[in-house]
Amino acid sequence: MPALLAALAGGTVTAFTAKTLDEGQTRDVFVRTNHAGEPVSLSEGTGVAVSCATTALLVRDDPALLAACAAGALGALDDHREDTSAKGLKGHLQALSRGQLTTGGAKLLGISAAALVAATMIARERDGGAHVVDIATDAALIAGGANLMNLFDLRPGRALKVGALLTALGSHRRSHAAGLAGAIAAALPGDLKGRTMLGDTGANALGASIGALLARLPSRSARLALAASFVGLILASEKVSFSAVIDANPALSAIDMWGRS
Repeated sequence: MPALLAALAGGTVTAFTAKTLDEGQTRDVFVRTNHAGEPVSLSEGTGVAVSCATTALLVRDDPALLAACAAGALGALDDHREDTSAKGLKGHLQALSRGQLTTGGAKLLGISAAALVAATMIARERDGGAHVVDIATDAALIAGGANLMNLFDLRPGRALKVGALLTALGSHRRSHAAGLAGAIAAALPGDLKGRTMLGDTGANALGASIGALLARLPSRSARLALAASFVGLILASEKVSFSAVIDANPALSAIDMWGRS
């Protein structure tokens, strides 16, 4: 599929889905309060999730389709049925150790399982066959991407900017990357204005889709480096505030603030 058509499809599906939800009778179901205490709609996230799945269908990438659908569905569970008894990776793991399955715990287990299956599918497509190192690395990219994107979805436009940067790293698969870029471009204006946000649905689906895209990088070293970076940032987030780090760095702060109204 031509990259331009993929980009147009990705953007159109995102915009159409979000608009349909915002104008439908269930629009109030998607309204939340953002960090500034203002109402914001999660319709963008559903639009991005549907777009990620549609892009995977159009480029005939079954592992990416599995990753997008599983991450988006489990993210929606957390968006609409969130259990607030546990917070963060450590909190959900502690709850699981006590036999308590929170929505965050379900998301952790479900996305990890889907990532492992998708990674195995990708590894089997390689000429050398499925190697344990490749499967583990690609699963970390997919599951880690879903989690990491969610961690950045705390300020207007932040997660989408990070998503755009990571998508650019996967430009060797032009049509798939273009479809994701189209979804990001369509979602960015409303997100920057603080009217809409990705939520778990969109952040998890976009992050998992980007992870599946990066899992197709031909260099094992590059994939290992990215996977290690994802895991390192996720672990660091348990101790360090991303917002505090960004605000303290003039360059990062300028990028973070760009485009916000």
